[in-house]
Amino acid sequence: MDHAEVLLIGGRAGVGKTTVGWEVSALLRGAAVPHAVIDGDFMGQVHPAPEADPHRAEITESNLTAVWTNYARRGYRRLIYTNTLSVVPEATGMFERAMGSGVRIVRVLLTATDTTTRERLEHREIGSELETEWESSTRKARLLDQRAPADAVRVATDGRAVADIARDVVAATGWAERHSTSRP
Repeated sequence: MDHAEVLLIGGRAGVGKTTVGWEVSALLRGAAVPHAVIDGDFMGQVHPAPEADPHRAEITESNLTAVWTNYARRGYRRLIYTNTLSVVPEATGMFERAMGSGVRIVRVLLTATDTTTRERLEHREIGSELETEWESSTRKARLLDQRAPADAVRVATDGRAVADIARDVVAATGWAERHSTSRP
């Protein structure tokens, strides 16, 4: 494989993106599928936001480009990228610029009910950020429901084992069926 592929795992806060991303990685490792993982939240995690980049989009793209360049230089062609809004059409350009215009993009939107999400956030957010995260999660769930493209595979996470969810996500990529066991 000479072109890059990216699996975008998006969804509201508390839906399980990071957990599912790591489980997808475990399944791919078990199938000897070379890949890399980036949690997109860390690509723009700076405070304060750069003066000319209030939404941290430029620093996120710059960091993604730098990290992906290092992976690609070592032969990796598949990337798992988790981030809330990564699946919306507006994000496409960032991945094309960072990974090449021929990048194959697979979008998976994880979903969960408000009840499930609230329970998960209550267990995760043990500091002062619970209400902020909850409000943001609720707002972004609506936004994602409206703006995720038709080709985004929607996977419900309520009441399901992480391994089952990850199998659905891996199936959406086709990576386990058409891989090489060679090094990247």
